[in-house]
Amino acid sequence: MQTSVLQNYPAGVPHEVHPEQYRSLGQMFDESFKRYAERPFSVCMERWMSYGELDALSTAAGAWLQSRGLEAGARVAIMLPNVPQFPVTMCGVLRAGYTCVNVNPLYTARELEHQLKDSGATAIVILENFAATLEQVIDRTAVKHVVVASMGDLLGGLYGTWITIAVRHLAKMVPAYKLPLDNGRTVTPFSEMIAEGRGRTLAADPSTLDSIAFLQYTGGTTGLSKGAVLTHRNIVAATLQAEAWFTPALARAGDLSKVNSIAALPLYHIFALTLCLLAIRQGSHLTLIPNPRDFDKFIAVLKKRPFHMLPAVNTLFNALLVHPEFKTIDFSTLFVSQAGGMAASEGTARKWFEVTGCPMIEGWGMSETCAIGTNNPVSNSAFTGTIGLPLPGIEIAVKDDEGRSLPVGEAGELCIKGPNVMTGYYNQPAETAAAFTPDGFMRTGDIAVMQEDGYSRIVDRKKDMILVSGFNVFPNELENVISLCPGVIECAAVGVPDEKQGEAIKVFVVRKDTSLTEDAVMRYCHDQLTGYKRPKLIEFRDALPKTNVGKILRRQLRVGAQA
Repeated sequence: MQTSVLQNYPAGVPHEVHPEQYRSLGQMFDESFKRYAERPFSVCMERWMSYGELDALSTAAGAWLQSRGLEAGARVAIMLPNVPQFPVTMCGVLRAGYTCVNVNPLYTARELEHQLKDSGATAIVILENFAATLEQVIDRTAVKHVVVASMGDLLGGLYGTWITIAVRHLAKMVPAYKLPLDNGRTVTPFSEMIAEGRGRTLAADPSTLDSIAFLQYTGGTTGLSKGAVLTHRNIVAATLQAEAWFTPALARAGDLSKVNSIAALPLYHIFALTLCLLAIRQGSHLTLIPNPRDFDKFIAVLKKRPFHMLPAVNTLFNALLVHPEFKTIDFSTLFVSQAGGMAASEGTARKWFEVTGCPMIEGWGMSETCAIGTNNPVSNSAFTGTIGLPLPGIEIAVKDDEGRSLPVGEAGELCIKGPNVMTGYYNQPAETAAAFTPDGFMRTGDIAVMQEDGYSRIVDRKKDMILVSGFNVFPNELENVISLCPGVIECAAVGVPDEKQGEAIKVFVVRKDTSLTEDAVMRYCHDQLTGYKRPKLIEFRDALPKTNVGKILRRQLRVGAQA
């Protein structure tokens, strides 16, 4: 690592981390669960779960999964929002020796089918609100065991039952579904899985640091998402890196058990997932926010008790700032406002500091790096506009297209190497080979400039990826889907500046049927694409600009396009 980087490290932050101190994530969990058994782990809708309860519940979930006869390393899909069932399932899957496949609960049937088939998942734990989507595709997947959770399963007694009834019958948020039981498939309620698992013994976890812990799906240049292979070593390293970086700020609470981190970002996303694992490692607790879009309830939760860490994307910081009640919150214990997932804006950072007195700290990472890459020091008192310094054990370089490192101050592709970097893309040898330089750095697709002081600044993106509220959207996927819309000859998707989302999606369409309307294309997209992938703007054109060999010039379409 550059000397200038280490010289700018905050006091007390180590230069390296040592994931080999653990055999697997399961061993890290076991250590934390025993050490912090009496401490609170999470609170959701004012119902608390201790580390001891997380230990017992995840042991039961893991033992039940083992009783289904799943082979070691089997892929188990998790399609849950931020409810207590998520950490219970995640820890259970990993402690049983299986691989987690995180799934966005809002995926359409098409998106869900691809991820289940590509990962080879043989089991899934899903909230009943989304089971109707699974029903449409399950016969075309390898899924044999379905566990259906209800919203109130782990919220306790009569209250939990009331929450489930309210979600089903008052809010009517559970569409009717019927999951087929042919071909030996099983469908089990979450509560029944836990009850049955409590009577079983969790067999020893065969995982090592080189075993696959997560298949974390991200956009693909072919138009289909691909699974980043994250091993136990990758995840343990990222957890230790996060601990090393954030503890100096969180220690201001005096006792890490009192540290309350707000989990509003979805736990299936690598950003929030890594911070959940950090909480487990340090014995702090999480406030789970199942629906952060309900800002009235979100802010009511923030008012209930002191909170110390708030990770968010720029759009979430903005949305909180404009809420009339936000300024009435007590921010005296807010020590870390962590921005990531998308570029943080200086205007938002300035307003945030004015209201909260806590500076926004921007970082950079990817699914492929377990969300960890670079970060500004948490001791900073002001927004820097950079992505900060590489975290312990990480080396970054700015390279040209041939993989040669460029001098300080020259723009090139940001490349990264470290124990947290994925081993490759699942069953995608060509994509994996293209992702790494000959000297072992992973290409990120971001264009950056490294400064003399070791800080780096993102100046552009090499890829055509669109970043919508912190979520990666790849144009090829959108174009593949929209090209199948009746009346469309061809199309091109680009990102355009958007004050709220960072970028919005604009699609240029050449139509063969002049009666095709923007509304018709929008309705088609609504049926085929999850919310953040849907275009905000549609523009019809007679032709699209292309190279001599017929490749659409997306960059030319972006010029002058506005959201």
